[in-house]
Amino acid sequence: MEEAASGGAIAGIAGFLAWFFGNIAMSFYNFVYALTHPASWLDWSNAEAVMRFVYYGASAEFFFVVLTAFLVLTALGLWRSGAMWAMVRGLEWFHNGIGRIAAWAGLIMVLQQVVIIMVQRIFARPDIGFGFGVPVSFDVSWWSEELKLYNAIVVCLCLAYTFVQGGHVRVDLVYAPVSYRAKKIIDMTGSIIFMMPMAVLMWLYSWYFMWRHLITPKPSASEGFDRLLMKARALRWNVETIGFSPNGFSAYFLFKILIVLMCAFIFLQAVTFFWRSLLELREGPESEGKYHDHDRIEAGEEAYDHAEF
Repeated sequence: MEEAASGGAIAGIAGFLAWFFGNIAMSFYNFVYALTHPASWLDWSNAEAVMRFVYYGASAEFFFVVLTAFLVLTALGLWRSGAMWAMVRGLEWFHNGIGRIAAWAGLIMVLQQVVIIMVQRIFARPDIGFGFGVPVSFDVSWWSEELKLYNAIVVCLCLAYTFVQGGHVRVDLVYAPVSYRAKKIIDMTGSIIFMMPMAVLMWLYSWYFMWRHLITPKPSASEGFDRLLMKARALRWNVETIGFSPNGFSAYFLFKILIVLMCAFIFLQAVTFFWRSLLELREGPESEGKYHDHDRIEAGEEAYDHAEF
């Protein structure tokens, strides 16, 4: 009995390893095929191409393409640290740029709220319109509910930016008193064990959640590729335009898109933080904060250098 159990366990492990490395090997082919056949998944005038995009966006094939790219780029960075620093700087520049632009949504939200109050209390108008020629006019309740979108933009698009700037609230139980080397190992472990899996899990849920509010028949994560291709025969765009109130904000599908973007940015920042921590571990304390683009702050305020897990 024990020999049979141990033999079954060994066979299971061997099967898993064969599946894992087989998918790693196939990811090179899948990546090249996707690049050389863009019409098969980017020609959205074709219903089957849309369904391929929906399926592969949260598929095991796409996961292994991303994983393989991460492994290859990490290996390249270990060989040429300059290349890894370039990737870190590029990704941090990207997140800083997106975050700094998205942060302006907070100001727009405040200004729009002031206008809404003035229109309601001073001018006693039921709607707000603007534009030239063909003005855009919506009920005041539409503009009031739209304020949620600005808040969502700040939250979803500034998460990675805030992480780069070290602005997230953190609970430090062991991080501060440990050595520099231990801190970098904790940072790398946190990126691999917590940030990346969490981002992947959120992506898997939010991807189909988004598409169920964009097309019909509604796709499901439990459906296979062939089943989704069969649904493509009846596919049509059905973008969600239903508000919570009769005259309320009617573009809630934008929130679903923002959730997907947030997951992608969190994953990219996890990769970036792992690479930065690895480089700082290899190069020593003098490299801490190297090429870090901190926001300018007022006198007496200090930005955090790193997040702590």
